[in-house]
Amino acid sequence: MLNNISRNISGNAAAIATSLREHLPFPSHQDLDIVPYYADHVAAITGAGSGMGRELAIHLAKMGCDVALSDINPEQLAQTKDLLVGYDIKVTTTVLDVSDNKAVEAWADSVMAEHGKVNFIFNNAGVALYSSVEGSSIDELEWIMDINFWGVVYGTKAFLPLIKNSVKESEITSGSKDNKLRQFKEHGHIINISSVFGLTAQPSQSAYNASKFAVRGFTESLRQELNIQRCGVSATCVHPGGIKTNIANSARGNDSISDLGMRSGSKAISSFNKFLKFDASEAAWIILQAAATNEPRCLIGNDAKMMDAIQRLFPSRYGQVLNDINKLSRKLKGKKRVKTANRKTVPAH
Repeated sequence: MLNNISRNISGNAAAIATSLREHLPFPSHQDLDIVPYYADHVAAITGAGSGMGRELAIHLAKMGCDVALSDINPEQLAQTKDLLVGYDIKVTTTVLDVSDNKAVEAWADSVMAEHGKVNFIFNNAGVALYSSVEGSSIDELEWIMDINFWGVVYGTKAFLPLIKNSVKESEITSGSKDNKLRQFKEHGHIINISSVFGLTAQPSQSAYNASKFAVRGFTESLRQELNIQRCGVSATCVHPGGIKTNIANSARGNDSISDLGMRSGSKAISSFNKFLKFDASEAAWIILQAAATNEPRCLIGNDAKMMDAIQRLFPSRYGQVLNDINKLSRKLKGKKRVKTANRKTVPAH
């Protein structure tokens, strides 16, 4: 299969896409009974004021999991809390800037004080930036890295020892101390949100790519360390495709991408929003299933799965392959518009 696809790499993008669809099917995620994994546990969520963070909170509340919610926007955070009224769980909220390490540490301590334990941290808060490498300022780069990468690091570092201790206290003592199989009544997991752009680099997204690639490397290394320790805690790196959230509307950017032939300003945000199609509630449910089944990597949406597949097949040339597919897609859409227009102008008989 790979040889056949390789012969086509400099040719027809349609043949490449067809081969991927035939040989790399993307099955839908099957619903699992994950309630026992989360019930009577405590989950902390950053970016809980909207999007996937809010949907994670709702799903967890339905499963009987207490939640500690944080967001930089107090109004949106309060709205999420209101949506959880009526569920038999404990909800706490904290207005939080995840780029502030001391504030994240203080939040983690307050979660322990208010809930008595913590089992999960969803490092979900994130922002976007569109700019060319040449056109981006150091301040812009530091802004996105402080939130997207360091926010994940701060959340992981603050909550990891607390989660490990909460799980350790539930350990079932059985067998000798040398027994490699340790069992625990409670679960512990760290869920870090990367992106499809943590799998493939894109023009105008260098800063965002850097932050999300960093999250991926950080989380994959953490998972290996936790596996070695056999402490009952694990980690999952999440790579969403285009999820319907507010990230496009809050994105920062500059006109430097016009040099790349791309739209900037409100037109860039509008184009970005068109890419965001996957339902946030369904995305949150997929994340929860991935953590409950201890998946190392969670891809959300066929766009993420397709781009991951292309990157695996063409690790050094995926950029050109994706560009060819995009060109073909635009060409086909143009022909479709022409045909539609021609049909409309044909007089009725």
